[in-house]
Amino acid sequence: MSNQGVKNRMAPNVEGGAFDSQEKGNSSSLAVVLVSGGLDSATVLADAGSRGYELFALSFRYGQRHEVELQAAARVVAAQGNVRRHVTLDIDLRQFGGSALTDDAIEVPKGRSSDEMEAGIPSTYVPARNTVFLSFALAWAEVLGSADIFLGVNAVDYSGYPDCRPEFIEAFQAMANLATKSSTEDGQPIRIHAPLISWTKAAIIARGDELRVDYSLTVSCYDPSDEGLACGECDSCQLRRQGFAEFGVADPTKYR
Repeated sequence: MSNQGVKNRMAPNVEGGAFDSQEKGNSSSLAVVLVSGGLDSATVLADAGSRGYELFALSFRYGQRHEVELQAAARVVAAQGNVRRHVTLDIDLRQFGGSALTDDAIEVPKGRSSDEMEAGIPSTYVPARNTVFLSFALAWAEVLGSADIFLGVNAVDYSGYPDCRPEFIEAFQAMANLATKSSTEDGQPIRIHAPLISWTKAAIIARGDELRVDYSLTVSCYDPSDEGLACGECDSCQLRRQGFAEFGVADPTKYR
């Protein structure tokens, strides 16, 4: 299937004041980009770079079960080539637990159907994670003098996550512009860009293909082996596989 065919059939409807895929470049601007090491964040990093932003990548070691994703984040940033700085912050959310990703006593759900994935908020939801991550990104952006923050949240494939919705992005942006000196005194409003929020996984992969993103560098699995092999059964693995199948190319992930 061609990239154009996928994009025409699954064109994004960006909401919440987020970044439109046709926005012109911003060669004089700085952008903070959240980079997890997964497929979506790799695409967003490349997308922001393609628009001329000077990139500052931010990752988190938060006690996640799949910490191997941080190795992927480093690979993705290195491959991008035009990232000025990559910071990985340590935040131990295992102190709180409450998620299959931060508490080994909670199992990662596997083998679920599409209906089951859409039935409610899954145990892989990390309480307030995107609020926490965006708060750190906001602090760094203000220090840098940047007005732009990018992240790869998606409300189509992850409809159960409340902090992946357009309403959340819009609300955080409103809060950011009430809470920062750059906005209230310096006259530089903060913009939160979530360009993939309404895209299917296949459309995201199509965009990455256009940008020459090497998805073999990325990790999506919530429960990989010690060697970094994907389980192939968690929700994230299933959605990744489905996206590549719909786009019509092989998934480069190494599965168990």
